[in-house]
Amino acid sequence: MRDAPDWHACAAIVEKGDPDRFRAAMAAPASKRAILFPIYAANVEISRAPWVTQEPMIAEMRLQWWRDVIEQIVEGTDVRCHEVATPLSKILSKTGAEALDDLIAARRWDIYKDPFEDEAAFTSYLERTAGGLLFACADALGQADQQVAYDAGFAAGLAGFLQAIPALEAAKRIPLLDGRREAIADLATEGLRRLNIARKSRGKLAKESCISMWQVEPILCKAQKHPGLVVEGALAVSSVSSTLRLSKAALLGRW
Repeated sequence: MRDAPDWHACAAIVEKGDPDRFRAAMAAPASKRAILFPIYAANVEISRAPWVTQEPMIAEMRLQWWRDVIEQIVEGTDVRCHEVATPLSKILSKTGAEALDDLIAARRWDIYKDPFEDEAAFTSYLERTAGGLLFACADALGQADQQVAYDAGFAAGLAGFLQAIPALEAAKRIPLLDGRREAIADLATEGLRRLNIARKSRGKLAKESCISMWQVEPILCKAQKHPGLVVEGALAVSSVSSTLRLSKAALLGRW
C-alpha cells in the first residue's frame, strides 16, 4: 500500500452520492478513512456515469475515462490530476486496480435498457460491482480474499439492487429476469445463503472494509419474507436498528 492521501474531497463526494457508505467509512478509524474514501468516491463517479446522459456513446466515454485511469495505476505511470483519481492512485495495488477495472466493465450494463442475458450474467454483475468494490477496499487495507469478497459482495449488491428496483423500472429498465414475488423471495434467500458463507470466513477480509455490510441482512430478510416491499420501495431499515447494526459492525466486525 502506498502513502495514504488526503481524503476530504473524496469524502464530500461520498457524503453526497452514497450516504450509507459515507456512514460506514466515518465509523472506521481516521487512518482507514484515508483509504476507504478515495475508493468509495471512485465508485460513486463510476456508478453514476451511465446515468448522467441519455447518449450511450457519451456514457461509454465516461466509463472509458475511468478505465484509462485504472490502466495508468496498473502500469504504474503518472495518473492524470483529478480530485479522485490522484488519491486513488496512491492507495490501490495492481490487484485492487484490476478489480475496479472489472467493476467498470460490469457497469456497462447500466448504460443500456436490455435485460440481463441470464441468471449467470446477473450474478456476475453483482459479484463484479459490489464484490469488486469490497475486494478493492479489503486489498488496500491489507487483508483480502476474492471469493469471500464475491460472496459478501453478491449479498450486498443484491440488497442494493432490490432497493433500486422502483427507480430502475421508472427508468424503463428491466432489472429482474423474473419479477414474481416467489422469484424475488428466492433471490433474497440466495443472497442470505452467500452472506452466511462469507461470514464464516470474515477474518479473510479487513474488518473496516466490511462495515458497509451492516444493513445487508435486514434488507434481504425483508425481501425474503415480504417480497412485495421490493416493488413498493419499502426495504429501508429503521433508523434505530440501522444505528445499532452500524455500531456492531464497526466495533466488533460483526455483520
